[in-house]
Amino acid sequence: MLYDYLVTVYGENEPIFISDLTYEDLSKNNIRQQIKKLTDAGRLKRYDTGIYFIPKKSIFKSGTQLSLNTVLEKKYLQCKEEPCGYITGLSFANQLGITTQVPMAYEVATNKATSDYRETVLVKTRVILRKPKAPVNGQNYRILQFLDLMKDIDDYAESRGEELKKRLYAYLKKSAILFSDLEQYLSRYPDKIYRNLFETGLLFGIPS
Repeated sequence: MLYDYLVTVYGENEPIFISDLTYEDLSKNNIRQQIKKLTDAGRLKRYDTGIYFIPKKSIFKSGTQLSLNTVLEKKYLQCKEEPCGYITGLSFANQLGITTQVPMAYEVATNKATSDYRETVLVKTRVILRKPKAPVNGQNYRILQFLDLMKDIDDYAESRGEELKKRLYAYLKKSAILFSDLEQYLSRYPDKIYRNLFETGLLFGIPS
């Protein structure tokens, strides 16, 4: 019965967090026991402490594996299908191609963070959790993500001048971000963000 419920609600290769799982009137302890039985029977696979998934059938005996990005997204970046966090720091700078540095940890700003800085581990991978400058939602997560980047752009960017400006403009255009979108959150950031926006040529160049 529990397995059928998991298949219906989660499907294959989607993280199942025991801490969030409820089923009928089963206690947390009973749910853990049922999860263990399903895991021992091979119907579920353990990803990490408290995290399981239904493996998708494949040609390989071990079955498919769950990706860390999927777990991060479901655990910290989404709340009931609504964005509540975003990748930040060196990880985001690397995604944008403004640095070739490989981050030693994933940095995440999320509404689920209870402090300005906390480290945790997912499958031997360091994850740094930070409180965002403003509550994250579907309308502002890209804006806050960009402002986080600009706050420390001088630490991340390996290029300067027109090349950097072009990459930053491309992201703003792709994300349909205007200066008025940024402006409403600027007061939440250190003053150096104005200097960084000016030095990258963005302060007076972003459409309002």
